Amino acid sequence: RGLTDISLLERFIHLRYVDLSKNKLTDLAPLSSLTQLLWLKVDGNLLTSASMQELPYLQVISLDRNQIMDLEGITHPLLANLSLKENKIQTVLGLSDDQLSSLQVLELRGNEINTTAGLGVSKLKKLYLAQNTICSLEGLEELEQLETLHLRDNKLEALDGFSESMKCLQYLNLRSNGIRSFQEVEKLQVLPMLQALVLLDNPCAEEPNYRLEVLSRLSQLQRLDKESVEEEEWGEAEKIRQARKAKEK
Repeated sequence: RGLTDISLLERFIHLRYVDLSKNKLTDLAPLSSLTQLLWLKVDGNLLTSASMQELPYLQVISLDRNQIMDLEGITHPLLANLSLKENKIQTVLGLSDDQLSSLQVLELRGNEINTTAGLGVSKLKKLYLAQNTICSLEGLEELEQLETLHLRDNKLEALDGFSESMKCLQYLNLRSNGIRSFQEVEKLQVLPMLQALVLLDNPCAEEPNYRLEVLSRLSQLQRLDKESVEEEEWGEAEKIRQARKAKEK
């Protein structure tokens, strides 16, 4: 509707669900009196900050397609789902366990982030970082409850940074990065629960016997590139694993 002023909402203190998408808002301060708010959607506006006064019951925020530069000032204790797709965020610094103790899903697809260093929310279960410029993975060892990690369309060439403390990670999407060698893939052995891996559109996926080379290194996988692993493949992968061991000896 092209709204630039939402001060009228200040008097509606019992609102629980608010959708202000596709307007021209630059400021969310008038929402600070809506202390009963549970769900807020402000996609496609002109916001440069996600900072707001703490709202005690707010559980879902979507601020996709704004001009937001950082993650400072997000302090809602019951917030479980935060989406900031297609903004201009360059760093994951600014979030903290103390202020976001309930956050489980963080969506940061399509920003300008180049490292995961400083992500201070350890209870995340789903983290979406596709379509950024990430070239290094740091600080992931604190994400002990993470189940899903999406890193498609980034600049990763090495897979350092994963940790055996990430004992819940089941799904990892690395499609369209720059991973060339199976030695890098082998570093994912530290992830004890990894069941599904996507490596399409990496240089290593063009290598001969690509699937078998990956499976021979990651014996816990159940799906590779969206396809289930067949029993015959496991047999072939085991032969490659044994042959490699013999060669190393």
